[in-house]
Amino acid sequence: MKVVVTDLDGTLLDQDTYDWEPARSALERLRALGIPLVFCTTKTRAEVEHWRTITGNAHPFIVENGGAMYIPLGYFPFSVPFARQSETYEMVQFGEDHAVLIQALREAAAETQSTVRTFDDMTPEEISSLCNLPLGQAMLAKRREFDVAFEILSGNAEVLLGAIERTGKKWTRGGRFYHVTGQNDKALAVTTLLRLYYQIHREVFSVGLGDSPGDLEFLKVVDRAVIIQSPASAALTANLPNALMTSVPGPAGWGHAVLQMVP
Repeated sequence: MKVVVTDLDGTLLDQDTYDWEPARSALERLRALGIPLVFCTTKTRAEVEHWRTITGNAHPFIVENGGAMYIPLGYFPFSVPFARQSETYEMVQFGEDHAVLIQALREAAAETQSTVRTFDDMTPEEISSLCNLPLGQAMLAKRREFDVAFEILSGNAEVLLGAIERTGKKWTRGGRFYHVTGQNDKALAVTTLLRLYYQIHREVFSVGLGDSPGDLEFLKVVDRAVIIQSPASAALTANLPNALMTSVPGPAGWGHAVLQMVP
């Protein structure tokens, strides 16, 4: 079987408008063939649930840079190891709680005399403006549980990021913001999920699609990596020389690549 794992912003969703219409035919093809499409993103659970509803997705998903993986109840014919169960999902947490991460960021900023602004510091209106999001979606973006999204207002970015690492946390950069995480990443969550698919299928071929530095590690662990054209394409290609790179960005490139990957 095939499994498709994808980032959202700048890939399935247009980086600026969040339009996904150019990818509709590819989404419908995956659905018709019964190929799981796994969202793997910096977005929060609340945001991903929004996009799952819009695109008709019913598969597992990974949020906040691999902070947690959510599997719909009954999706696999076995209980997922180390999962906490709710009325809707089995959830495996890989990351640290948001409160722990934001404290580490504050300490690193104070140590390096840097000024940062996190989503916690921003109003939904400010997030809406910065991300070109409808206000309702901006409110969903604030509901972070395993990751801190932030921007650097003053100070040396390299020095600050080094201080974050010394706290024992990790950082990554998405399309718009830096992110502080625990010792988790998208690759760990993707690898864990693929192992679950292997328990019910003799052969699993995984395809991964991403466009930013935060996608690099998970693109390394899939069988076929696809780089969606973006300002980070050259850096990603240097680390993934065997990856396919699309000729156009966003959902148009995403849709074309997916249709190349499926029968």
